[in-house]
Amino acid sequence: MASRMEDALAWLAGQRGPMEALLERLVSQNSFTQHRAGVEAVANLAAGQLRTLGLEVKLHSSQRFGPHVLFADRAPGASVFLLGHTDTVYAPGTFDGFRKDGDRAFGPGVFDMKGGIVVMLFGLAAAKRAGLLERVPVKGILVSDEEVGSPESQPVTRAHAAGAACALCFESGRPGDLLVTRRKGVGSVVAQARGVAAHAGNEHEKGRNAIWAIARFVDRVQSLTDYGRGLTVSVGLVSGGTTKNTVPAAARCEVDLRFETVADGEALLAAIREAAAEAAVPGTSIEISQGGWRDPLERTRESSALAKAYGDCQRESGLGLGEAPLVGGGSDACTTGAAGIPSIDGLGPRGKGFHTTAEEVDLGSLVPKATALLRFLATRA
Repeated sequence: MASRMEDALAWLAGQRGPMEALLERLVSQNSFTQHRAGVEAVANLAAGQLRTLGLEVKLHSSQRFGPHVLFADRAPGASVFLLGHTDTVYAPGTFDGFRKDGDRAFGPGVFDMKGGIVVMLFGLAAAKRAGLLERVPVKGILVSDEEVGSPESQPVTRAHAAGAACALCFESGRPGDLLVTRRKGVGSVVAQARGVAAHAGNEHEKGRNAIWAIARFVDRVQSLTDYGRGLTVSVGLVSGGTTKNTVPAAARCEVDLRFETVADGEALLAAIREAAAEAAVPGTSIEISQGGWRDPLERTRESSALAKAYGDCQRESGLGLGEAPLVGGGSDACTTGAAGIPSIDGLGPRGKGFHTTAEEVDLGSLVPKATALLRFLATRA
């Protein structure tokens, strides 16, 4: 076993060129979440790579998005569960292509998170060379809707990850190679106010102003922000009315919520419903509908121990270790963490500029990050 591991480490050390080539193929294919054909092409490319490793691969079809890629080896027992996503945030024609400049590469998804997919795939390929996929139970998923909150894939992920021993998410790496053990939960709410239309000059008294109700609601929910507890409420979009001289019969707003614990998220939603009841002026009503929702990734004793174990593997691979500060955005690690599976995140390559047209990845970090995965799987044998 030792000689196979040494062979796998030596093989992986020479794989930067093939890793860069695969990254270029992935990035060159636009996979904006709503571009189903593009996402499907990336999913098929990743699935083909996984099949060459002898893994069982299934494409879970979707009515709204590209297919989700589910994979597993045949080793029995509680699995190491790997997480990633194939979708990106830029529509075709807005930010396309792959470009290299020395040790840096640029393009949509190069850092978030096609670089992470490459790290995962080559870490698994090295694990196969080391004979680990015959002994270590490994399962995973590459979802196609992460950038819009994983609305469809969350139940698919929970079902596939059930019973896993731990979960590793290959989202963009953090400065200093710090591992993510905490992420805020993310929620969205739509408030719809209904009133009574009337002529603003001749029959003003007959009108019931829906915009006034929404304005009162906005004031109340914005005040629910509590920075000390990590709670933020942001009304980001407001619309309503028809003409200046008509008392508006309808108005709506969309609200973004962030919270650090499941309990805080539930309490925040209840407070928003209460604010809607209080804000309605006579003759109006405000209806609340819950949109996308992602529970927070809460740090636990088990996830902290997992971060320490993985961090040791990173250190052996020439990388940093430690836990990152609280992250404001969600990921699919939130899904596994909320299911009670010890979960860590940020295992992808170094880089910067995710969700911008300056997105870049440090190509020199690809091999060390994949090596850390190989070393970690070896500890589970």
